[in-house]
Amino acid sequence: MSLPRASQALTRFTVLDLTRVRSGPTCVRQLADWGANVIKIETPPHLEHGEGPGGPREGGDFQNLHRNKRSVTLDLKAPLGIAAFKRMVEKADVVVENFRPDVKDRLGIDYESLKKINKRIILGSISGFGQDGPYRDRPGFDQIAQGMGGLMSITGLPGQGPVRAGIPVADLSAGLFCAMGILTALLEREVSGEGQWITTSLLQAEIFMLDFQAARWLIGHEVPKQAGNNHPTSIPTGVFKTSDGYINIAAAGQVMWERVCQAIGAPEMAKNPDYANGALRSKNRDEINAKIQERMIHKTSAEWIDIYNTIGVPCGPIYNIDQVFADPQVKHLGVAETAKRPDGSDETFVAQPFTLSRTPSRIVATPPEQGEHTDEVLKEFGFADKEIADLHAAKAV
Repeated sequence: MSLPRASQALTRFTVLDLTRVRSGPTCVRQLADWGANVIKIETPPHLEHGEGPGGPREGGDFQNLHRNKRSVTLDLKAPLGIAAFKRMVEKADVVVENFRPDVKDRLGIDYESLKKINKRIILGSISGFGQDGPYRDRPGFDQIAQGMGGLMSITGLPGQGPVRAGIPVADLSAGLFCAMGILTALLEREVSGEGQWITTSLLQAEIFMLDFQAARWLIGHEVPKQAGNNHPTSIPTGVFKTSDGYINIAAAGQVMWERVCQAIGAPEMAKNPDYANGALRSKNRDEINAKIQERMIHKTSAEWIDIYNTIGVPCGPIYNIDQVFADPQVKHLGVAETAKRPDGSDETFVAQPFTLSRTPSRIVATPPEQGEHTDEVLKEFGFADKEIADLHAAKAV
């Protein structure tokens, strides 16, 4: 195989990647980065009209999503193309797709059909709203899920109106949950010897990510509102202006509250009966924040961060993205990782956010060219030269 493995953790698994845009590629990236043999199956160039889904191939978004993979082109609507795909399923472990639910049924690659080919196959499916139900056939999009999943109602300043989050929370979390489901199914297969169908949706993922905000309604019957930069339940936690910028302070609980009062040189605030407990501090949030802000404006961000860290209050600067990657701790953690492109130039990616001590993940290959590995991969799956030539002649690859 021409592509080195990104890790030794998942090398025994082969993944057929039918995904596009973001949620599906996010899922498959997790598997590729931990060493799975990921084969990205794409539409042949002659069947594409304009820019493909997911943005320009050379754009940073596409590049960051599709590293550590090989690329095969197959026309799944052509008899020879779909036959070739099903033949690959015989030897694969996982198929991942994020088509609309009806597409895989029309193509004949739904779970029941794949299971007849390979009872050990695991199918991971991500949709906008679920594989069934009244919204099954609606097209899914991250911002739609953010709105329907409640996130936009709690994001932004009070009274501002709904605000989308600055990242595609639904897409990313659905992809990560699908990857988690696939890994869980692979573990279960070691016991049962059989595959499963893993399904998730942007809507489900977004609602799950509400976490304590959802619990405030489900358990406490409280409808959360926008709180802006303030934490909805821990006060004082929020953004404060310094003489040269802004910082975050996170002071949850009585001890942290008293430390904040000490840090700003206002011990009397800790003794104020109006601020005696969390409920009262929540009630008087604006007054407390204003008193803290009066003192914060007289020192620089760096000075306050040093003061708060010394006294043990969680705090931190508020960075632009370029400042994030310049931070010494971020550099130490290796969050940005550079790999060599085929032409010898460097390309930098966001690395995996967790580490394994014996089988670490690396970015060993930049994203492939469309169909770069078609013939190579088909030979690995047992296709003879004549069969590969026939696929080319039929324009099925």
